[in-house]
Parts: sequence; C-alpha cells; structure tokens
Amino acid sequence: MSLWPRLDALFLRRRAPLPADVAARVEAWRCLPAPDAHERLGAARWVVVDVESSGLDARRDRLISIGAVAVSAGRIALADSLEVVLRQARVSDARNILVHGIGGTAQREGMPAVEALSRFLAYAGQSRIVAYHAPFDERMIGRALRRHLGLVWKPRILDLAYLLPALFPALAPRCRSLDDWFARCGISVYGRHQALADAYATAQLLLLALGTAEARGAADCDALFRLQAAQRGLDRMQAAR
Repeated sequence: MSLWPRLDALFLRRRAPLPADVAARVEAWRCLPAPDAHERLGAARWVVVDVESSGLDARRDRLISIGAVAVSAGRIALADSLEVVLRQARVSDARNILVHGIGGTAQREGMPAVEALSRFLAYAGQSRIVAYHAPFDERMIGRALRRHLGLVWKPRILDLAYLLPALFPALAPRCRSLDDWFARCGISVYGRHQALADAYATAQLLLLALGTAEARGAADCDALFRLQAAQRGLDRMQAAR
C-alpha cells in the first residue's frame, strides 16, 4: 500500500473550523496589544496559573485543567478567576486522579478543548503570566493551544521559582519547593494539587513578592523580570561548579 495517503493524512490534514464564539475569542485575543514593560507594579494585572495534567512529561502528557487567579492593584481579585476542565477522550489513571482529584466522570464531561482554551485566552488576555516552575505550565498550555487552536502562545512569564529566591535569599536554601515556600510564608492551601486552589495560594506568594520588590525600589514590571534573569544566571553558575 502506498505511503502517500498516510502522509497526506499526517501533514495535510486540516483542522476543523472553529465554532463562531471560539473563533471570535481567538481573534479578539490576537488583536490585544502587548503589555507595557514599564507599567508600575501596582497598576499591572498579573494572571497566576496552575495546571493539572495526566502526568509530569510536558512533551507527552495531556492537559486536564487550568486554574487562574488575577492579581491587580495589589490585591487578589477573587471574582477575577477561572477554572476549566478539558474533556478527555481517555481518562487518566487512578494514581494520577489521586493527585489532582479530577475523577473519570469529571474528565469525560469537561469542556471541549477549543471552548476551554479559548475561554482561558479571553480571560488571560495579554496579561503577564505568573507560575511556580513556570516552564511546565507554559509547555502544557502551549501544546494544547497549538493542537486545538493552531496558536503559538508566547506570553511573558514570571517564574516565582526564580523571583522568590532573588527577593528572599536568606530563605532560599530552606525553600526548595512550592510547598516549602507556602509553609515558610504561612500560606495554607485549601486543596493542594487542585489547579484553582494552587493558583490562589501562589497568588498570595506573588503579593508578598510584589510588596517586597516595591519596598526595595522596583519601579516597574520589567524590574521583576530583571531580578528573575539575574537569579536564573546565578543558579546556572552555581550548577556549573
């Protein structure tokens, strides 16, 4: 049998047209301007994200849910939050469900991926994204957006795994994980490994970081990204020794 039909299916297959409401959200997102690098810390809107997935391999595992909480004007906006569960054709295994608590029925009855992901885009807009160990969240969401909406998602991401040690170097040797930072800062999580609960707790860490950065003279949002870059470089130097 010729390989051409298979190659056609693999390389030339067209994505199904998006529903009108989804297409409208995607187009509105495309038209948004990039955030101002010199926006004041207190005036910016930050979107703290956390994801749950079928495993920890960002190249192969599937995105199951996204939780997001906004921080603006120096406050966590509880009304400005989002949680979506993406419908799964194949339910993740029992051990995975024990971690995040999203059972088989909830996975099978979640939102269609194009709907869930377009809602996330509409919610996040072009706000700066915040996460702890951000590359995993970025890759999981980015892969899903490429697959289902054909989008390349390249937001500016602030990774608290670098920013917190930069701001609190005395605590860094004892805080190797997100749970360590929660414990050290007295932050309780009402549902650990639930995307929205983790995003809300991480938003509290962001507030602490923003307040400390402002007190130390950080004038704008770009100052935090410079701190992050400096800490990343320091970590690389130490790892190379």
